[in-house]
Amino acid sequence: MIRAMSTQVTAPALTADDHLILVDGSTFIFRAYHALPPLTRKPDGLPVGAVSGFCNMLWKLLQEGLTPEKGDEPTHFAVIFDHSAQTFRNEIYPEYKAHRPDPPEDLVPQFGLIREATRAFSVHCIEQAGFEADDLIATYARDAAAQGARVTIVSGDKDLMQLIGPKVGMIDTMKNKIFGEAEVFEKFGVGPDKVIEVQSLAGDSVDNVPGVPGIGLKTAALLINEFGDLETLLEQAGTIKQTKRRENLIEFADQARISRQLVTLKQDVPVELPAAALSVRDLDGPKAVGFLKTMGFSTLTKRVAEATGADAGSVEPAVFEVPGW
Repeated sequence: MIRAMSTQVTAPALTADDHLILVDGSTFIFRAYHALPPLTRKPDGLPVGAVSGFCNMLWKLLQEGLTPEKGDEPTHFAVIFDHSAQTFRNEIYPEYKAHRPDPPEDLVPQFGLIREATRAFSVHCIEQAGFEADDLIATYARDAAAQGARVTIVSGDKDLMQLIGPKVGMIDTMKNKIFGEAEVFEKFGVGPDKVIEVQSLAGDSVDNVPGVPGIGLKTAALLINEFGDLETLLEQAGTIKQTKRRENLIEFADQARISRQLVTLKQDVPVELPAAALSVRDLDGPKAVGFLKTMGFSTLTKRVAEATGADAGSVEPAVFEVPGW
């Protein structure tokens, strides 16, 4: 059951002086998994390659920030994860993401460990049943921006580009690329406010969003720039001169409307913590070191211990269960 935002959680309202960083944890996981060769923990053989990559990525972000400029440090910070593969979108369109293969067997036990890692680094770890990480990111970004705060989304996911605006930016730290309105236009041929319209027509083979057959991103952008929005286009589809394009828009109009529901990120998820409650917390050195020692990450253990003043030799390894292991 999805619980509404708790009335017991209170925090000072955000202001223009605040900066919220929202890390797309699911993207971090898969990038970490594919970037490194398989790694197992001694002596039990627990796969930890993705955990290692994730910890190093998160630590780098916490230590170095997003930019070299001082004064750009976040006041609020959270890592957002997908809770499961099933969301409200599967109720709208059962085939949504249905063709995606199951995650690699050696990655499965690492999902829980990565959540443990996030908490060990004293970072808010957020996920919610029924919604994708993108929906939570959209909700927090809207909440924070509405209060005047600046928001930076750490991801390279094109689906999040619909959120970019005066108060919301995006950066792909792995490629060191910043996405603003110009970069969105370069990708989609429209501004952030029209990304949903273009995606509704073009679809997405990765997520199994059907779109309209025969219409890709370039054609979709041309049509949206001409007609303004999806509904106007579909209502006036009979005026389009190109025969096949006209026929497909008429025949697959409902499919385009379904696609629009699938690609539109929810910005009103009943989250349990409001954006103002995601304040940066001081890193608990012994807690982080304890987790890293349990994983066997000796190099990062040393770095974190030195940075936090923790005595790695006297810190006991953390104890927790790994489901299914």
